[in-house]
Amino acid sequence: MPSLKDKVIIITGASRGIGRAMALRFAKEGATIVIAAKSDKPHPKLPGTIHTVAEEVEQAGGNAIAVALDVRKELQVKKLCDRIGDEFGRIDAVINNAGAISLTKVEETSPKRYDLMQQINSRAVYCLAYYALPYLKKSDNPHILNLSPPVNLEEKWLKDFSPYTLSKYGMSILSKGMAAEFKPYGIAVNTLWPQTYIATAAIEFAVGNKDTLNYARKPEIMADAAHVVLTHPSNYYTGLWLIDEEVLKAAKVTDFSQYAYNPEFENQIQKDLFLD
Repeated sequence: MPSLKDKVIIITGASRGIGRAMALRFAKEGATIVIAAKSDKPHPKLPGTIHTVAEEVEQAGGNAIAVALDVRKELQVKKLCDRIGDEFGRIDAVINNAGAISLTKVEETSPKRYDLMQQINSRAVYCLAYYALPYLKKSDNPHILNLSPPVNLEEKWLKDFSPYTLSKYGMSILSKGMAAEFKPYGIAVNTLWPQTYIATAAIEFAVGNKDTLNYARKPEIMADAAHVVLTHPSNYYTGLWLIDEEVLKAAKVTDFSQYAYNPEFENQIQKDLFLD
């Protein structure tokens, strides 16, 4: 079974939710996790900082590097990639997990909020790839994994929150292009999206409320799926718009009940956005 032992992995937005779950999953195999997020200090409403997750990573058996990062700040992104690349001689994987969401129509979305979503979502994918590229080239199995959906042009995904949809589809389209561009370097570029709601702050505060979490799966399903992706050979497993459940089924996972946030609602779990 392929392992992530000693792999150097940058995860943005890793102070909570899916990013944290990925960090802990990879740490179990002895990976070096760069926990890159804005959460340098405790949030009044949300648990977790880069430092608390770093402690958890170390306890799980990994090597943790906590870095305060705003993915909108180009110089911060460059400094991060150069620091990690110089220290380890390579970067093995970059996971673009940081995100901004506002399920609002154009009429209800301020230019400031619109810019925020484009910068944190699609622009950050470009920026991280641009500055990590020289170091990814030095890895023996380099991956870029972006948390964005398959592009679905059904009107219902466009009319009510097209600013957000555009930012996420931008990530997916850019991923397809980079997969083709970086193929000669052996760098895989894929996207990963959940089949269902995932119990995160985004679902609780932007999509529904605390009760909505009952109809979700735990972030660990995305972490397990990401592990499958990162342990595939990068020279051919690339250019894919992946769904967590499909990835795990292909890896012979059959018990999905383990991922239910609330087992009592296991048969009522809600399908995620952008999936018909």
